[in-house]
Amino acid sequence: MIGLPKTTEFNRRIPKQKFYENIDITPALRKVFVEQVKIIYWKNKIAASTTNLAQGNEVTELEVFEVRLNTPVLDEGLLRQIDRTIPYHILFLLEYKGKYQAWIGYKEAAVSGNKAFKVNGYYHTEWLSEDELPLKLEGLNIDAVYENFVRQIAGDKLKAETSGESLKASVARDEHRKQLEKQISVLEGKIRKEKQLNKQMQMNGELKKLKKELEVL
Repeated sequence: MIGLPKTTEFNRRIPKQKFYENIDITPALRKVFVEQVKIIYWKNKIAASTTNLAQGNEVTELEVFEVRLNTPVLDEGLLRQIDRTIPYHILFLLEYKGKYQAWIGYKEAAVSGNKAFKVNGYYHTEWLSEDELPLKLEGLNIDAVYENFVRQIAGDKLKAETSGESLKASVARDEHRKQLEKQISVLEGKIRKEKQLNKQMQMNGELKKLKKELEVL
């Protein structure tokens, strides 16, 4: 799968009921499992013990899960719940009718100090053949491999502003960009509905500031 070393292959099918038993799952997410998910395979384990890579400071293991679907759409909440519960970083490969999407979240250890994680957001590819997936095992340690997978999947969204920009900084900048785009969209809607000229002019001034800030990003 995606050209990973044979030493990383795990190829274990995980029965869906195992997730029911080990994950704090709501009735709604159980329904997602039943209706949208066909099979889940734990395909690969990328770690210092399975590769010639050094262990990372933040990422000790990177798991590859293949999720075969009954529909071309999967509720993101299901991936988020799996990611929050499993104390390792995960690359999800969604499969539907021979096509694949690669999904990965920017995942950090929770502030609480236990093994739980928080996932800020997900990045994913379009539906592609396996050979077209833009995934290469690059880096000298597991931290670097994870960062490169995130950047490969996100593409231009996480293009580093400077050569030394951290993944965390790139993600924060992307989140800020999304917030600005949302604010701009909301403000444009308000301007279209506003009848008073003075209020329109005031909001147009705010809109110009937001658009200028977006251009800088």
